[in-house]
Amino acid sequence: MPAPAHLDPRLLRAFVTVAEELHFTRAAMRLYVAQQALSRDVRRLERELGSELFVRTTRQVALTPDGERLLPYARRALVAQDDLLAAAGQARPLLVDLNSPGLATGRRVLHRARELTPGHELMARYESGLTWAAGELTAGRLDASFGRFAGLPEALKAGLDQQPVRYEPMAVILPEGHRLAALDRVPLDALAGETVYAGAGNPRTPEWTDLARLLFEGRGIDVAPPVPLAVGEEEFQRIMARTGHPVLAVVDFPPLPSMVLRPLVDPVPLSPVSLVWRKGMIHPALEGLRGAAAEIAAEEGWLRRPAKGWVSDRDLDVMSSP
Repeated sequence: MPAPAHLDPRLLRAFVTVAEELHFTRAAMRLYVAQQALSRDVRRLERELGSELFVRTTRQVALTPDGERLLPYARRALVAQDDLLAAAGQARPLLVDLNSPGLATGRRVLHRARELTPGHELMARYESGLTWAAGELTAGRLDASFGRFAGLPEALKAGLDQQPVRYEPMAVILPEGHRLAALDRVPLDALAGETVYAGAGNPRTPEWTDLARLLFEGRGIDVAPPVPLAVGEEEFQRIMARTGHPVLAVVDFPPLPSMVLRPLVDPVPLSPVSLVWRKGMIHPALEGLRGAAAEIAAEEGWLRRPAKGWVSDRDLDVMSSP
């Protein structure tokens, strides 16, 4: 592969994005460019290098041996460019989804990351659930999110990387007059015979509904049927008050009027939380976000499971991965 005197970083970014997606349409969507323009940039890079980087057929796109050799070097070059722009105050913000404003895990990691990377801008977004956020990640409209990675469809997981962050204890939200509301902690078996809301029918959060079904299996607890999708705390509280169903949540879920939150015990069910980002994504603040997650997890013991904790086998496999 001959070495040209100069390479436009835009061409390298086009090459890396197509190499990650192996699909020109998806790569063009990530870069917010027309597919024809992206194809021209890749062809231009191939001409300047004197090498074919992709094998294109009507059904698939694949890297050639020259493309595979170039990819790690192109990524390093783009990291160096992003670092240079960051030093000049030109790096774009890292867009970090926290699911919902009141949840603590992602918010604490984001705040620590801002302390660790004061030269970069990290901006919060709120997409409600990891399944929805994962689509935004793969499309390049988000950079990172938090949630239950094992609950994602395989097609989405294939384009993402993850870092285990926390086993978050789960809880139940009860109307103040509920028979279990007087308890400080609610044994899981005490919910037998109840119908519990866990987001069924919400297209943003199927990974949460799936976790509830795994937890409730064989315990005589039913997942509540879908309800109208409520946007905002007031609407959510109104819908839940109308149904009267308990709500499956996590221990740091923000308080709701006329409802009480009680930790679940015997066993303590654990909601696995990972930091998730697009595979191969390049941004100077991503390492700061990952470092912040690892730092707080170590300080707080977030990845230590209680002796009587419950984790699904699928989640345990994901959370045990490096």
